Amino acid sequence: MNPILLQAGPWSGILESAGSTLADVGLKILGAIILWIVGRWLIKFAIGLVSNSLKKSTIDPTLIVYLKSTLGVLLNIILVVAILGFFGVETTSFAAILAAGGIAIGAAWSGLLAHFAAGVFLVILRPFKVGDFITAGGITGTVEEIGLFVTTINTMDNVKTFVGNNTIFSDTIQNFSANPFRRVDLVAQLDNTVDPNEAIALLKGRLAEIPNVATDPAPDVEILEFTPMGPVLAVRPYCNNNDYWQVYFDTNKVIRNSFGQAGFPAPAQHFTVHQQAA
Repeated sequence: MNPILLQAGPWSGILESAGSTLADVGLKILGAIILWIVGRWLIKFAIGLVSNSLKKSTIDPTLIVYLKSTLGVLLNIILVVAILGFFGVETTSFAAILAAGGIAIGAAWSGLLAHFAAGVFLVILRPFKVGDFITAGGITGTVEEIGLFVTTINTMDNVKTFVGNNTIFSDTIQNFSANPFRRVDLVAQLDNTVDPNEAIALLKGRLAEIPNVATDPAPDVEILEFTPMGPVLAVRPYCNNNDYWQVYFDTNKVIRNSFGQAGFPAPAQHFTVHQQAA
């Protein structure tokens, strides 16, 4: 009997077994990749389907965005568990490990959970919704999305800003879109020689001509304070939040043009000098 054949026999079996195992693992990896691609497509399709259905209902857009984010996270977790089950991993054990890991991660990332909890309260209590113009967490702008952990705000200079939900919820929130109108606060300095009643009547008439200025309540023009140059008028028209800056700039133009056309002198400090004989 050939000793070389005796030695080659066991190695041949090992190689065949290794090749079979590698082929099996390769097929499983390929299957997992296909499962991942198909699963991600199905998740995207399902989220789009749910989103379109919710948009046709009376559900608030803010809640729709939050539900989409939550659904996406849950479906991706299910997909990962399914892929692990495809590889033969015991899903019940994995669930226990995931729960234990969740507790450990929760203790280590308590701040992240705080943002998640704050996001839930923001959706339930609804201090603002998507599309509102707010000041929250030190950021002023239009709300684009309320996510699981952060709220997306587009600032007035068109910068997309992400603010942690807990930062917003634990701070003062100003919602400029909640009321049907808001007040524009401006001042007009008069010279001491100008009759303030004449200036007030002039401005009230001209403010009513500015586009998008509310008639109810009517614009307020009153004496605010006195300075060495003369009275200072508080000029306060009201308008919708969307028209705020247009009314703001137009009111400044009206103040300047009205006073110029009326011939009011530019404000200047006046001094009286008394001379005493030696």
